[in-house]
Amino acid sequence: MTQMRTHNCGQLRMENVGEKVKIVGWMENFREVGSSFGFVVVRDFYGTTQVVVETEEMMKTFKSITKESTVSVEGTVRERDSKNAKQATGDIEVVPEKVEVLGRCRYNELPFEINRSLDADETARLRHRYLDLRNPEVKKNIVLRCNVVAALRQSMMEHGFLEITTPILTASSPEGARDYLVPARKHPGKFYALPQAPQQFKQLLMTSGFDRYFQIAPCFRDEDARGDRSPGEFYQLDMEMSFATQEDVFAVIEDVLPPVFARYGTYDIASEAPFRRIGFNEAMERYGSDKPDLRIDLEVRDITELCSGTEFPPFAEGNTVKAIVVSDCDMTRKNIDKLCSAVEVQAGVKPYWFRLDENGELVGGIAKFLQDRKDAVIEKLSLSRGSLVGVTAGAKLTAQKTAGVMLKMLGAAVPSHMDKERYEFCWIVDFPMYEIGEESGELEFCHNPFSMPNGGLEILEKAQRGEVDPLSITAFQYDLVCNGVELSSGAVRNHDPEIMIKAFEMVRLGEEDVKAKFPAMYNAFCYGAPPHAGIAPGVDRMVMLLSGAQTIREVIPFPMNKNAQDVMMGAPSAVEQKQLDELHIAVTGVEA
Repeated sequence: MTQMRTHNCGQLRMENVGEKVKIVGWMENFREVGSSFGFVVVRDFYGTTQVVVETEEMMKTFKSITKESTVSVEGTVRERDSKNAKQATGDIEVVPEKVEVLGRCRYNELPFEINRSLDADETARLRHRYLDLRNPEVKKNIVLRCNVVAALRQSMMEHGFLEITTPILTASSPEGARDYLVPARKHPGKFYALPQAPQQFKQLLMTSGFDRYFQIAPCFRDEDARGDRSPGEFYQLDMEMSFATQEDVFAVIEDVLPPVFARYGTYDIASEAPFRRIGFNEAMERYGSDKPDLRIDLEVRDITELCSGTEFPPFAEGNTVKAIVVSDCDMTRKNIDKLCSAVEVQAGVKPYWFRLDENGELVGGIAKFLQDRKDAVIEKLSLSRGSLVGVTAGAKLTAQKTAGVMLKMLGAAVPSHMDKERYEFCWIVDFPMYEIGEESGELEFCHNPFSMPNGGLEILEKAQRGEVDPLSITAFQYDLVCNGVELSSGAVRNHDPEIMIKAFEMVRLGEEDVKAKFPAMYNAFCYGAPPHAGIAPGVDRMVMLLSGAQTIREVIPFPMNKNAQDVMMGAPSAVEQKQLDELHIAVTGVEA
């Protein structure tokens, strides 16, 4: 063993008894039993080892060392009298002969107990992340991440993909999120942008004649944080294939991911190929979400016609009404109301409920508005006694999405309807090519503007002539979903300049706009581009699912907080006026 030691702190066993050894690490704990007897725990990356103190001199030495100082301990290994089966090195201990402080902790009080850092305030954890990462429970997520990335990389190379890095400083491009801009010192008034994704570069690689590309790509988006999304930067398994169809991409992902999930996941069961394919419209109708959690056996039912003519205002004509039936549900009224409140907070719309009791009567919630059609309700929903029915109402999309939120919460609340200990993958396919923008009120691209429309040039021309509703056009676009979490979006790309121009004309952008916004892409395609397709599963989200972590920040070595701040490094921060002058930047507003 090198690195100033003969063994690491997770290595010594009974076969080492009697050996002279040297271990190094952090002094995790010191427990005094008497004036000349005590126990010290030394921790390094690999584990912990107990050191037993048996002399006044050695007791004095250790008492002078603050917790979390780094130390070197030389001594003899012996068998423990009282073994610890929970500790890998629990059969032995080291009797010290020489102790040296390598790096003294200059604080008597720590911001939190290292082994209990997960219970500490998140701001304190992020500010002292280097201490937080000393906790083996925190560290293991980062080790898991390293192993997963290595496995993904190896599998992609075995599938014939070349790892090619793409630029970090590039041009600003409309990709659905805010860019991080970088001022160009040599070009006053102009800016680079950090890439939201290597989208254009990987397509240009296909146009350059590379057949299969991948990289563990850093991506930068100025977005708000969520439990499954980190602000600032994230990493994805970015890939692209030439002369490929949607099914070719599916085949690669279905071969690469399940073994990784089965090997490294909290659960050892993962979907086998082929993953289930669900159309976007079907997903919204059956699950109320384009990110369905297929571990839950509940589905959304449409009861709009059944509820027509009731006196309940939310069921008024023009509204859509959805229902989720939960059989054998013993939730109390208090817990049902609590769940409904949680749905309202998340969805922004109040849900409703009723149930069929053991006497075959509709009771609770909005039951009184359905008594005149009780038999029809029972028959339509195939209700059994003891069933709970969650209900949502409103504009179609609102009713669907609220039902989707309620379905997931009900699935989690009623164990018999959710098989949690598995990874269930599915593909969501046939996404709408266009949508009406919430802010603009006009036709906009729904997702990726570079996707190939189903029907190609012909369907776009029909839409321009008014023969087809643009909102009915779907794209060769797909999402990979696992356990209700979107891991990735991908698409068959629009590689034909003529089709590309037609697609952009639908959102009021002409040929000159396309040339100006995407000059490299447009010009490259004019030199003959192969049909190509790709996808980019998020590494951070994959590791979050594999580890069972509740937030994505737990699997990122140095994450930002929810406000996109690095409280450890103090970023973002003010800079000197000299730096601003060099970049020809004037700051017009400063945070208080």
